[in-house]
Amino acid sequence: MSDHIKITPAKGTWSVRAGGAVLGETNNALELREGDYDPVIYFPRADIAMAFLDASDTSTRCPHKGDANYYSVVTKSRTLQDTVWSYENPHEAVAAIKGYLAFFPVEEITVEQI
Repeated sequence: MSDHIKITPAKGTWSVRAGGAVLGETNNALELREGDYDPVIYFPRADIAMAFLDASDTSTRCPHKGDANYYSVVTKSRTLQDTVWSYENPHEAVAAIKGYLAFFPVEEITVEQI
């Protein structure tokens, strides 16, 4: 794994909400720390209500993790464009995040330990 990326189990129970709806709750989250960036919580896809997410055509490339695919969160009042990402085929060094989703920390999305 890249020396500046650390992936560890996120302790406790984590939830993610958007637009008043609970999108998911898990005891199996991962915490990814990369350099000086804020830690990111990754949720197992199986613990997320995928009916709230629409796959996007957006993708980006990270030299350390690979290609990220994006999703938009559909709430009652609006669509939060490209606010969720996933590495479907991450580099071997970060293979632990395969099958997990991360959420951008925007005002309408809350990721918290409960």
